[in-house]
Amino acid sequence: MTTATQQYHVNEKGYYGQFGGAFIPEMLYPNVEELRNTYLSIIGEPTFQQEFQALLKDYVGRPTPLFLAERLSEKYQTTIYLKREDLCHTGAHKVNNTIGQALLAKRLGKRKIVAETGAGQHGVATATVCALMGLECIVYMGEIDIERQAPNVARMKMLGAEVRAATSGSKTLKDATNDAMRHWINNPVDTHYIIGSVVGPHPYPDMVARFQSIISEEIKWQLQEKIGKTNPDYVIACVGGGSNAAGAFYHFLDEPQTRIVAAEAGGHGIHSGLSAATTFLGKPGVLHGSRSILMQTEDGQVVEPHSISAGLDYPGIGPMHAHLFDTKRADFYAITDEEALQSAFELSKLEGIIPALESSHALAVLKYLGATANETVVINLSGRGDKDLATYMKHL
Repeated sequence: MTTATQQYHVNEKGYYGQFGGAFIPEMLYPNVEELRNTYLSIIGEPTFQQEFQALLKDYVGRPTPLFLAERLSEKYQTTIYLKREDLCHTGAHKVNNTIGQALLAKRLGKRKIVAETGAGQHGVATATVCALMGLECIVYMGEIDIERQAPNVARMKMLGAEVRAATSGSKTLKDATNDAMRHWINNPVDTHYIIGSVVGPHPYPDMVARFQSIISEEIKWQLQEKIGKTNPDYVIACVGGGSNAAGAFYHFLDEPQTRIVAAEAGGHGIHSGLSAATTFLGKPGVLHGSRSILMQTEDGQVVEPHSISAGLDYPGIGPMHAHLFDTKRADFYAITDEEALQSAFELSKLEGIIPALESSHALAVLKYLGATANETVVINLSGRGDKDLATYMKHL
């Protein structure tokens, strides 16, 4: 009999159902194989866990609050809790993963780090932990994203990282990922690639999900404290690659009473030609080292995505999310740029919290959800809106 754990988590071959695997150039094989063979044993070491947990507590500021949003709840006639990942050090959930991977890199004897970033939050989180641990740091970022996320570029540079512009393709997250992978291929011995999302070749999707699973681990005991039960009726998160969602969903995957809800970037609308709604527009294919669902032409060329939020501007989703979509374990919604903006202003004015544009996509699902007065909804507020103020100001 297939257990729920086998059904929704990665199997020993690195697959979630039909999605996942490691499709990599030969040059990368030793690196990926080294990670695959060691990541579980290293993460499981008591000394690793002690160091990881201590940094999450004293450096990141965990546990992050689970906040009852009373005025938002009143508007939507249900009980809404916000998981405040925006209050993490560096302003988003990304730092949970970068701390874990930097500790792993040190144990593998790698002193140089390369990363990709879209909205800049993963870049900042990587630069932050590299400064903390004395590691060299290079971050690739799309030329367009460098322009629209200037405050985060300044932060990375102040933290001592070198920011390199990706100037090919759409000059956004996909292209930054391409360049970061190329860099890793050329520097395989001394460099570890900290992928920021649940994408890439196995074991990255599982490794990142494990580091981010602290989010749902906390939600369970925090809900128990607040309402006397560990499982909400709904857990909602935005999905680009999907690391915040993987963390928020992780401990509920095997809990059928909790509905898992993912918000993708609909851009100007699913059929506008300017969208990043992968599950609505994509089909199975291979991108950045794993088989997943991605937006592509008939002959397999990647379609350039569009989203007002740099962190969701990606043409695919992680293989775990592709499997959740494929098995109908999760409900996916395509949220337009305009809907995300309206939800950002709504939360700001109702609760005094300015969310990241990425998180605003998750908030926008509320009007479609149909949650009732006696149900509990948890929304993962994955990041804060400082980095998006220039965009918000254009729409004020």
